[in-house]
Amino acid sequence: MENLIHELRDGRLRPGEGLTFGTHRVNPVEHIPFDVKTLTRDFQVGRKASGEPYRFHIKTYGCQMNEHDTETMAGLLTAMGMQSTVEDAEADLILFNTCAVRENAEDKVFGEVGRLRPLKARNPELMLGLCGCMAQEQSVIQYVREKFPWVDLVFGTHNLHRLPALVMQARQSQETVLEVWDGPQHTVEGLPRLRRDEVSAWVNVQYGCNKFCTYCIVPHTRGAERSRFPKDILAEISELVNQGVREVTLLGQNVNDYGADLGEVNFAQLLRQVNALPGVERIRFTTSNPWNFTDELIAAIAQSNHVAEHIHLPVQSGNNQILKRMNRTYSREFYLALVDKIRQSVPDVSLTTDIIVGFPGETEEQFLDTLSLVEEVQFDNAFTFIYSPRENTPAAAWKDDVSESEKRLRLQRLNELQYAISLEKNQALQDRVVEVLVEGRSKTNSEVLAGRTRTNKLALFPGSEELIGKLVPVHIEQPQTWILKGRIVQQEVARR
Repeated sequence: MENLIHELRDGRLRPGEGLTFGTHRVNPVEHIPFDVKTLTRDFQVGRKASGEPYRFHIKTYGCQMNEHDTETMAGLLTAMGMQSTVEDAEADLILFNTCAVRENAEDKVFGEVGRLRPLKARNPELMLGLCGCMAQEQSVIQYVREKFPWVDLVFGTHNLHRLPALVMQARQSQETVLEVWDGPQHTVEGLPRLRRDEVSAWVNVQYGCNKFCTYCIVPHTRGAERSRFPKDILAEISELVNQGVREVTLLGQNVNDYGADLGEVNFAQLLRQVNALPGVERIRFTTSNPWNFTDELIAAIAQSNHVAEHIHLPVQSGNNQILKRMNRTYSREFYLALVDKIRQSVPDVSLTTDIIVGFPGETEEQFLDTLSLVEEVQFDNAFTFIYSPRENTPAAAWKDDVSESEKRLRLQRLNELQYAISLEKNQALQDRVVEVLVEGRSKTNSEVLAGRTRTNKLALFPGSEELIGKLVPVHIEQPQTWILKGRIVQQEVARR
């Protein structure tokens, strides 16, 4: 603990120190508490000469893990005395919390950083920062140094707790403050968070990934797998429930691996422990690798009444040769058998997936195997992507022999199939009554409420704001491809 406070106070790790890439720390990572009192005492930014507070804006790209990191950074900045804004022109600090999984995500970030250069020129006191997964890439850091010298701060995924010290350092520096660690030095507990949703919350249970799929950069940007202690997870969830949260989503790059480094608990057992906590209405989790989705885990889902009937189970391809080249460590047959086992134990389960098209070497026949798997499984939804080569991954060195036009055509064919299946799945809910957790007003129509079914389908319906945070029965009247429209009915819904 004392070491952490000293690091925060004196910025011991100077820009550029420890800047190595593509390695993992294999020793157990120390779990330490974060001292919020020190943060609020020693890292206050005060107010501007006008009396106005300093404001920050965090632009978030990528997965739920990035969204969760944004909540942590917002919590740290708020504890420093800053206030959040969504307007670039109002901000004194703009952070880009980035994703490195696909090239187009990086292009969007660089485009935004470039777009803000005139704003920076008009307001030299404005600080711009790049953080998240992109910051863990050596080529990105070099590119920022060469092309974006007006960026004030760059830090990675392993030192979010250092943000207060880094902000203070960047305010005083005439050069870009750069601090990227090659791996975690601590698992820091008790970091403050500014959560955007009062009804649902993300809770990290595991960090990093050891799977090394040949297309995926996550092991390089997030590091080796490491689990939080169950007591810390359960304490956080209990506190969230006390704050009014009704639904928690357990987060990990591969939650199935939770506990492997602790040796005292696995993910199925953790699910049961969370399910037993008083006040938790719904439990979700993401993401699961199919290869170690165990029978014990299936049983825990089926037998835990608060675990929602929705499983995100990325398949990536329906062809065995492509799966092998991806290093997915399971076969098409294994995946289909797993789906059958899940549906036998959880009959009303909603299954979603991730699929990549145009992987190096993918033939038309191999792509047809993916289409046939989608047809056979009948996913409720699928997140589909064109293959994008990533630095430091084996696939990036392979010949990318599927043309861009063919990749786009395959994506279109896949999406047309999945859209039809998604619509049919939702139409099966016509005139049924489903339990919905009301999350708030619709983002596109303020006159209606929005919420999620236990199977994670978005439902829209008229209602008053006092229903936010409550479970309500909704009669589905207009099922569409992406949403369910309906009305609240005055009756109890049997929990499915």
